[in-house]
Amino acid sequence: MSVQERKRRERAERERLIVATARELAEQQGWDAVTTRRLAERIEYSQPVLYSHFRGKREIIGAVALQGATEMAAAVRTATSATDGPRERVAALARTYLGFAARNPAVYDALFQLDGGLAYAREDTPEPLKDAFAALLESLAEVAGDGVHPALFTEVFWASLHGLATLTRAGRLLPQDAAQRVELLVDRLAVV
Repeated sequence: MSVQERKRRERAERERLIVATARELAEQQGWDAVTTRRLAERIEYSQPVLYSHFRGKREIIGAVALQGATEMAAAVRTATSATDGPRERVAALARTYLGFAARNPAVYDALFQLDGGLAYAREDTPEPLKDAFAALLESLAEVAGDGVHPALFTEVFWASLHGLATLTRAGRLLPQDAAQRVELLVDRLAVV
């Protein structure tokens, strides 16, 4: 292995460590607790080393968001591929999405609430974000209904899921009704 290759590998490993540490700290204490000083202390590198990978917290949030988008897309695809029939796929998608949001609140915030410097719904949207939307579209396109553009339907369904995730996390919805909400959403929005 060449010196250059080893340095590239070490740099990539440091970057993974920074992102993993930021994510862990955010999940434990919230994003306000994630500072370059704290990250540098936790990973045992100097702040200049951290800044050589990311210009600041905003870029770190963006990196966590991209990682989360990849994980969410994989989880949705796994859940929907294990079902038979469009209604079951949509219900599995909804449960998986809401479960991901509940289990990973800091990642969910990085994806959909915080400014990570990422472009959404544009030509220059990063591929992991496009793929996460595609994972939703794959199951929702078949239940959009006649004359309804599948991507538009996916946006509306996704917005509904986001509202449920956000309101549930904020304690605005009764937790015991979560399963009924998913059933209602699937039954009323999806044409199966």
